[in-house]
Amino acid sequence: MNDTHKLVNDLSEQVSRLVKDELRLAKLELAEKGKRAGFGAGLFGAAGVAAFFGGATLVAAVVMLLALVLPGWAAAAIVAVVLFIVAALLGLFGKNEVKQAKPPVPRETIASVKADIDMVKERARR
Repeated sequence: MNDTHKLVNDLSEQVSRLVKDELRLAKLELAEKGKRAGFGAGLFGAAGVAAFFGGATLVAAVVMLLALVLPGWAAAAIVAVVLFIVAALLGLFGKNEVKQAKPPVPRETIASVKADIDMVKERARR
């Protein structure tokens, strides 16, 4: 009976250690993903600023081009309306994409935990 009790204690300690290790792994994995996401977001932000200035310059050029055949105020109003329509469409598409986004999941850790559970189940059957 002592051997069984010792085996159960050993199993309990090993499972506890395994769970702690898996939680540590999940924390490290999520921290790494968070760092990459933050850096990527920063790069997207910088790209957005550069694109904004390029777009603003292009809009000014289109207004100036239309001003050759229309009064300046009318050319600016036409370009503004077109930009508002584009902004509305992009906003709707963006809203739909955000709704479909799934939360980040530590996939590797989940797979590792499932493998550990399967191994424990297999050994318990023996």
